[in-house]
Amino acid sequence: MGKELPEDFQRMMTEVLGKEEFEQLAEALSQPAPTSIRVNPAKASQHSTLNAQRSPVPWCNTGFYLSERPSFTFDPLFHAGCYYVQEASSMFLSHVLKEYVKEPVVALDLCAAPGGKSTLALSELPEGSCLIANEVVRQRANILAENIIKWGNPNCIVTNNYAEDFQAFSSMFDLIICDAPCSGEGMFRKDPDSINEWSLANVDTCWKRQRDIVKNIWHTLKEGGIFIYSTCTYNPLEDEENVAWIAKTLGAEVLSCQPNPEWGLTETNTHFYPHRIKGEGFFISILRKTSEEEERRKKKEGKKGKQSTKIPKELKEWLIEGENFTIMEEDETFSAFPTKHQELYQQAKRSLKVIHAGIELASSKGKNLQPSHSLAMSNYLNQEVFPTAEVDEQQAIAYLRTEALQLPCDTPKGYVLITHQGHPLGFVKNIGNRANNLYPTEWRIRKSEK
Repeated sequence: MGKELPEDFQRMMTEVLGKEEFEQLAEALSQPAPTSIRVNPAKASQHSTLNAQRSPVPWCNTGFYLSERPSFTFDPLFHAGCYYVQEASSMFLSHVLKEYVKEPVVALDLCAAPGGKSTLALSELPEGSCLIANEVVRQRANILAENIIKWGNPNCIVTNNYAEDFQAFSSMFDLIICDAPCSGEGMFRKDPDSINEWSLANVDTCWKRQRDIVKNIWHTLKEGGIFIYSTCTYNPLEDEENVAWIAKTLGAEVLSCQPNPEWGLTETNTHFYPHRIKGEGFFISILRKTSEEEERRKKKEGKKGKQSTKIPKELKEWLIEGENFTIMEEDETFSAFPTKHQELYQQAKRSLKVIHAGIELASSKGKNLQPSHSLAMSNYLNQEVFPTAEVDEQQAIAYLRTEALQLPCDTPKGYVLITHQGHPLGFVKNIGNRANNLYPTEWRIRKSEK
């Protein structure tokens, strides 16, 4: 780690753990952090990163520790959304969702960037569920949207809002995930700069802000709904004491996490310590809302998504199960969202800053339609619609740098889907002597060396 732990932190955690165990924690924090990934079950394949020497994350069947950290930036299938690089402790959400969510739900990930828990939830929630993934900081919300798009699941709305902006969503959600902004003690090993930012004053600020966030969003959770509260910190002020406050003040029952005894975790409020488990510092607690609140949700017949009479019929053919999507047009951009969750989508459009939702299909380019990158990433892309050009690793990296490609001379002109190991990377427009790259410029690989 290379940096001395703050004296106040040492004193506080010695009181929590005892002197001997705190010394074990401090020793663990001086060691290199483990590397772990979570496979996208909708895009999983056999390739070099996933076949590297690995071992399973015990609480997540799609999670794996890697024996060493590869250069993810230069793995094309990382950009294709085949896996997500996620800290292993955070993957415990998988275990919780399997235990407590058995039926389709409407869910909110309130503090979602960069997208680890949202992409996990999209894979783990029962079929027919829908998720709003929210982030208050716009730049981080853009990163969240990128990761959601790459994951390929259309049952998601990405928003950029504060908790208090969800006033119109009273008793809307069956499940809320709140990975609250915290003092970051669990990041000391992974991000040594967080040590300099830590102070008792910051801890004090954080636990108060966390209560404000939970209080402002609580009315949107249905009675009997599940609230998952987590932080990447160790101290009781931000963790156990806040959970007790939620239970007593807002009205909730604290539920057991029901971990396997071999994992070295407790059954209720669960702390992950690097000296006990292979992962970073993390805290998670599960609560069921018991308070009775007046039903305040009003179904408004507000402005619908713009329904154009000129929506091209072929757009639904671009999708697998296209009949299950509603196609909309706004500002000459066509998008598709699951028809089953149109009410939630329309409410979000009326009340929130929606950055991305469902699948962006195409944009109008004169008389033509240019397929969008979101379509290429979608698990519902009908690949039979577009001609395909398979590229090797070197060509894939060139494409991801937004360089022009030279395709085989027999490649049809027009929009062509670029794939690597069978996985879509995005579109090009083949004009014969070259193929114009349509990969999003803001996502391009900027590093010059592998």
